[in-house]
Amino acid sequence: MDSIQLIVLAVFASTIFALIFSKQRPSTIFALSALILLVTQQLTFDDLLHNLTNKGLITLVLLLIVSGAVDKTALIKSWGRKLITASYKKSYLRLFGLTFFSSALLNNTAIVATLIGPVKQNQHHSASKLLIPLSYSAILGGTVTLIGTSTNLIVNSFLIEHGHSGFKFWDFTVFGLIAGLSCGVLLFLLTPLLPEIKRKEAKYTEYLLEAEVEEHSELIGKSVEANHLRNLPELFLVEIIRKGTLVTPVSPEFVIQQGDKLIFSGNVQNIDNLSHIKGLTIFAESNGLMREDLTEVIVSNHAQIIGQTIKALGFRALFDAAVVAIRRDGEQLSGKLGEIKLQAGDFLLLAAGPDFNSRQNIAKNFFTLSEQRVARKLSHVQEWATLGGFITTILLAACEVVPLAIGLLFFCALLVAFKVTNSGEIKRNLPLNLIMVIVGALSLASALENAGVIPLFIDVLTPILSGFSVFHALVVIYVVTLLLTEFVTNNAAAALMFPFAYGLSEIVGAPILPFALAVAFAASASFISPYGYQTNLLAYNATHYEFKHFIKVGVPISVLYSSIVLCLLNIVYL
Repeated sequence: MDSIQLIVLAVFASTIFALIFSKQRPSTIFALSALILLVTQQLTFDDLLHNLTNKGLITLVLLLIVSGAVDKTALIKSWGRKLITASYKKSYLRLFGLTFFSSALLNNTAIVATLIGPVKQNQHHSASKLLIPLSYSAILGGTVTLIGTSTNLIVNSFLIEHGHSGFKFWDFTVFGLIAGLSCGVLLFLLTPLLPEIKRKEAKYTEYLLEAEVEEHSELIGKSVEANHLRNLPELFLVEIIRKGTLVTPVSPEFVIQQGDKLIFSGNVQNIDNLSHIKGLTIFAESNGLMREDLTEVIVSNHAQIIGQTIKALGFRALFDAAVVAIRRDGEQLSGKLGEIKLQAGDFLLLAAGPDFNSRQNIAKNFFTLSEQRVARKLSHVQEWATLGGFITTILLAACEVVPLAIGLLFFCALLVAFKVTNSGEIKRNLPLNLIMVIVGALSLASALENAGVIPLFIDVLTPILSGFSVFHALVVIYVVTLLLTEFVTNNAAAALMFPFAYGLSEIVGAPILPFALAVAFAASASFISPYGYQTNLLAYNATHYEFKHFIKVGVPISVLYSSIVLCLLNIVYL
């Protein structure tokens, strides 16, 4: 082994060590590895640029950008509000079904992030009985199609880099469906092992906000419980005002009528969950002022508006702004926002119009504190353009009419044309950390091959593995990837193991595709550790889970999942 090979192997070993034992982000570790390879001239700048323009990587980036736009639609949020019922079995089936099948087409991390709120907020079951199933459902669903998880697309990028045409859209489907649905049944049988954990206290500043039930609203004629108004993430229905009469506390059986004013208390960051309820309108929406950026102000102690109500002031005309929410430290507010008398020190969340900053009376009445971002509600045209465009793009790619990357590129242009997103938002949503991981991993793989480490690996292992069957070699790659993904992230595990899977497939004289699938499925099979997969970490942080809770349920799920995948790979390809 020469000095060049020793340098590359040292970088590779150091990368794995740092991923397991250091607290640095994987993106930082892979970026540093690529930089060392550049400095030691084991990697050229042209190699780095070539990896940056990898077709699989570009497809993944485009998919994550459009997934952010699809997440703005009311579809998942409206279903999420209706997920949890008094029956645990029915709640589990709804949760598993929605998460599993939506994760097959959408970013599974985004799905879990969207549904965690309704699960935590539900009044029927402990969130700890549902959050691990939510995470596992998303992991299992992500393995059903090429675009279900970033791991599949990362392995696809490596395939393309090695001269293969890449995965087809449905290459994962048979394996993912059979393994996923089987694990879903086992997961339900294992739910008695999940703990009963008391809900965490939410850490956010509570505002009071008001929404009106409009004509033809989907809420009219149904009770509070039937409308799932108690399942809104970090928003609590505290009062209802009907024809001037205050109803508090609000019972679950209270039937909603047209014209009711619903008073919520909670986290204004989740105000978009109200916007997605048909026929429920926040004041700022009706005035056309609701935007993504809201301005938080505090009423000055010298303000002329002290002692007056928002309604009597003609606040909209006076300041070119609408009050979205209000809070008062040390006091619980009650009643319609428009009838609350303002006091010095009141915090107001404003949806500001174009003339707000130029008004001379702003500084006399308010201290501006900050801006808060909330999700902007899409119009009906934007909703249909987003959902219709996404479904069309996926169908064209699945039927091999239009390549996925080209379809996603045109879909991005459609989203910009319909103002669902814009260039600034695309820049903010650009997954730079993931890009750094993939480019760094591709660069490390290039260095391993250029330095002759992979051929050396093949020469050394050929005598040892000559008696191995192809299936045994496949099991070795799968198990090592599975163990690695529990210590590092799923994407890092897939990126690190693919070069060795490629080399091992050459040793045993087998096609690369089953080995690539084994790496992809194993890298996504992080059920035992809360740190190996993003959705597990989201669930772990959402409640007081302990490591042992994942082990109890995750080990049998991992064993069943792995057994099914390996058996199917053996039947189909070997």
